Amino acid sequence: MRQTLVAFKFVVLSLSLIACSAKANDSILSDESRDAQSWLQRIQVAAKKVNYSGTFVYQQASQVRTSRITHILDGKNEVEKLEILDGKPREYIRNNDEIICYVPESKTLLIEKKGAQDVFPAILASNGTDITLYYDVRRGESVRVAGYDSLVLILEPKDNLRYGYKLWAEKSTGLLLRAQTFNENNVVVEQIAFTQLEIGNINRNRVKPSFISTAGWHVEHSVMLPITTPGWSVKSVPAGFKLVREMKRVVSDVPAQENSASAGASSANSQRELMQLVFSDGFAAISVFIEPGSRSKTEGSMQQGAMNITGKRQGDFWLTIVGEVPAAAIKQVANSIEFKAR
Repeated sequence: MRQTLVAFKFVVLSLSLIACSAKANDSILSDESRDAQSWLQRIQVAAKKVNYSGTFVYQQASQVRTSRITHILDGKNEVEKLEILDGKPREYIRNNDEIICYVPESKTLLIEKKGAQDVFPAILASNGTDITLYYDVRRGESVRVAGYDSLVLILEPKDNLRYGYKLWAEKSTGLLLRAQTFNENNVVVEQIAFTQLEIGNINRNRVKPSFISTAGWHVEHSVMLPITTPGWSVKSVPAGFKLVREMKRVVSDVPAQENSASAGASSANSQRELMQLVFSDGFAAISVFIEPGSRSKTEGSMQQGAMNITGKRQGDFWLTIVGEVPAAAIKQVANSIEFKAR
């Protein structure tokens, strides 16, 4: 479930002023940064406060996936329905902080508490980084996306440890309409965009689950608990990246069996516990997953679009480092992870 969600991550950040030797340059940077911050905040708020329903396409390297999302704010109650339209059917219903994933082929319900608002067109909370320290920010040429006029923001990285971004926000509401991620060669490695969208009056029935009766379905709970990670530390992260979250996750592998009875029996022994550390520079995120290394796994690295992943064994533990950053950033983090028994 997380693989689908993580690819849609975008992060908003808070503004701090830079001391510059020339007051004229300071004024220009501050205005530019304030303008970008204002629009990024509008994007974040719009995803939570605006009612909308639309179909969007997500492209990562050669993979293309189509999904439909419907979002309604009913008083203080936020309800969202995400439908995966390609491949095996999946449906996610979010009521405020609770997410239920419906897996019909195995008659399974996966239930978890959300750690953050991270599904397109939403963006995450700030980590306090000033974007002008690590990105050159400028306005792009406005265009229409899915029938709506948009404002364009372009963020170009100042080093080779992060990607560049281009964001299209709907002018009247600030809702994110399209987002692209660029590598060091200015090639698009990941993009997501609405192809059809309604903003405004959305019928509440459209956020109801498609599966009316789930009696007899197997229920899996993914538990996330905020913790500290005693003994573990990451000594070298790319400049600007800060530790924004530490948690323990108790997860269950999703059974592949079609028969719900056998699926329930097999999953009873498939629960595992892992720790997660999340670092962010305000746009990109790097996660370090730590779990007991009793399983047979092969060390190595791989890339999927903007996502780079490295797996390695360290003592009695297995580490997985994953992030929407260049491979050099993942390598730097992986090589700096230390464990000291207390």
